[in-house]
Amino acid sequence: MSADDRRPILFVSRPESGLLNPMLVLAGELVDRGVPEVWYATDETRREQIEGRGLKFVSLGAGPPELSLSTMDDAAYSRFASRSKFVSHRESLQMVMQPKLMAEEYRRLTAAVDELKPALMVIESASGFAHALAIARKIPFVATLPFLPSHSYASWVPLMAKSHLPKHFPRPNTGLPFPMNPLQKLQNLFFGLRTLAMYMGKKMRPHLTEYVKLQQEAGIRREDTRADGQVTESKFVMAFSVAEVDFPFPRPEGLRLTGAMVPPLPEAPGANPVSEWLDAHDSVVYIGLGTLQRLSRDEVAGIVEVARKLNGRHHVLWNLPKERHELLPPAAELPPNLRVESWLPSQFDVLAHPSVKVFFTHAGSNGFHESLYFGKPMVTRPMFADCHDIARRGESFGLSLTVNRPHLIEPEDIAAKLTRVLTEPSFRQAAERIAAVQQAAGGRERGADLIMELVNGELEPAPQALRSPH
Repeated sequence: MSADDRRPILFVSRPESGLLNPMLVLAGELVDRGVPEVWYATDETRREQIEGRGLKFVSLGAGPPELSLSTMDDAAYSRFASRSKFVSHRESLQMVMQPKLMAEEYRRLTAAVDELKPALMVIESASGFAHALAIARKIPFVATLPFLPSHSYASWVPLMAKSHLPKHFPRPNTGLPFPMNPLQKLQNLFFGLRTLAMYMGKKMRPHLTEYVKLQQEAGIRREDTRADGQVTESKFVMAFSVAEVDFPFPRPEGLRLTGAMVPPLPEAPGANPVSEWLDAHDSVVYIGLGTLQRLSRDEVAGIVEVARKLNGRHHVLWNLPKERHELLPPAAELPPNLRVESWLPSQFDVLAHPSVKVFFTHAGSNGFHESLYFGKPMVTRPMFADCHDIARRGESFGLSLTVNRPHLIEPEDIAAKLTRVLTEPSFRQAAERIAAVQQAAGGRERGADLIMELVNGELEPAPQALRSPH
């Protein structure tokens, strides 16, 4: 493949870290192999990160702050992080169905696709407009999934999309087990009916109408917009996961499982204060509750108390966003086993370090898979939408424990669960089994192989020279 006989490969994703980061690892692997004309379309806020990895950047605009967990107002955040799993689920679906806020992004993407005429698009699962655009333009595409494999094959809205999963399989974002007892089956059914009612309700109708108008403006026909199009119309679905961490379902022919997207390690080579500190301690609990959780002063104090309870047995490394550091107690009051950082050179390097024994996490999909890639069991505090499903799988397969009340920081409960995971060998053994499966799945190298096999075997030469979209 060369620049003058092939059209570009265009990656498309939302700008949120959980969606973008694994895609960037995959795109970066293509760049490292010398593949020319690898482009990435996302919000302008990610330009430096994308171009710094050697990719060509397509700006989709500034991105509306209302649609990002990191910039939405506190009222919207509280709904997204609601104690009610359905409210959190509802907010996550409504957040991606805001066509008036997304109109500029859709138009910019349409213009870029029509100008670049990519030979292949690689599109993450939350970018539904990009899927429909690829189908309408008859551009081959790969659908990527940074979540559990079953999420791509579920019917998120009953009657509006076909489910490709067994009967009574738990719906996405319910956090339900599998198999389910009769009461749980009713809860699962009711969850789906509430989702359907939401989509058919008066509040959603104007958004759906506006979305159809924007699709028509882009030349996307109704038949191009199947809700399960990423499954039925893609060349294949590439899930950054393995079957062993999801509930069982018949594996579709078009599903490719690669395991976690892990970059070449060490990601931050050479000595640094964090790596030297890890080297100096035998047993470390790593706390990373994500950049999106808005911890209160009491919650920050509660996590400090967790470290205090582990003092004398384990050290604690806590990755706490810089804006939350002002909520910490005075340095003199922190326990001696606790190290708090506002930024880490590489979370991959931390999880790979032999001194790290357990990960206390919000159960985001990337962190979950990355922790297991290195054989590290977890304690989880799920707060958002799909995190409940991740936490349920972790407990079901003996890979993690979930705190009793995720919307509270209860030091006794958290410390007890961390101690149990640290001292009962079964958690480490289960995590190490999944590590072996993930590493055998091939990760970024396997993902890049699949893309290049597709490109080299099926795609046609470019009809004209490339031009940069504006």
